[in-house]
Amino acid sequence: MFVGDRPQPYAVKVVVAEYDPRWPAWFEEEHDKIRAALGPAVVGIEHVGSTSVPGLAAKPVIDIALAVPDSSTEDAFVPALKAVGFRFHIREAEHHEHRVFYRRVEFGHDRNVNLHVYTAGCVEFDRYLVFRDWLRANDSDRLLYEKTKLELAKRDWAYVQDYADAKTGVIQQIRDRAGERASACPRY
Repeated sequence: MFVGDRPQPYAVKVVVAEYDPRWPAWFEEEHDKIRAALGPAVVGIEHVGSTSVPGLAAKPVIDIALAVPDSSTEDAFVPALKAVGFRFHIREAEHHEHRVFYRRVEFGHDRNVNLHVYTAGCVEFDRYLVFRDWLRANDSDRLLYEKTKLELAKRDWAYVQDYADAKTGVIQQIRDRAGERASACPRY
């Protein structure tokens, strides 16, 4: 469920850029902001998504997975994230109590960031890491994923989520090769 503004049609092409060696440093800056804002509420924080894989072309958006003690207890983290410039965008109680925040250049921030929040111990948090680590270690799947993204970026998409959804098949193939199997997330 969307919190606040619903997504607007995507009026520009999806841009997949060559790997930028600044991306890890950008993650570290965001990591430090989030940790300073949340303190002990941070159970885990990881750079995920394509910008976390050296050599992989990506949309220039830093994706971060954050684990907190209980992502359904929004009062414990939402105000602090808003105070450091994150916009609360999505609440998915039915999908592992997932919460999504973002920061965008168009709103005066240094860079585009997506922040995915889960309860500590949730398999979805771990799935990000399995996929990232597999792509870091497996050249052929990294190249397959990059080729898929570059081909899909040539198309016009009504919503950027449509582009993301179009990658699902190849992502699942790669996850299967990585030996990952989805399982239920603990409910709190």
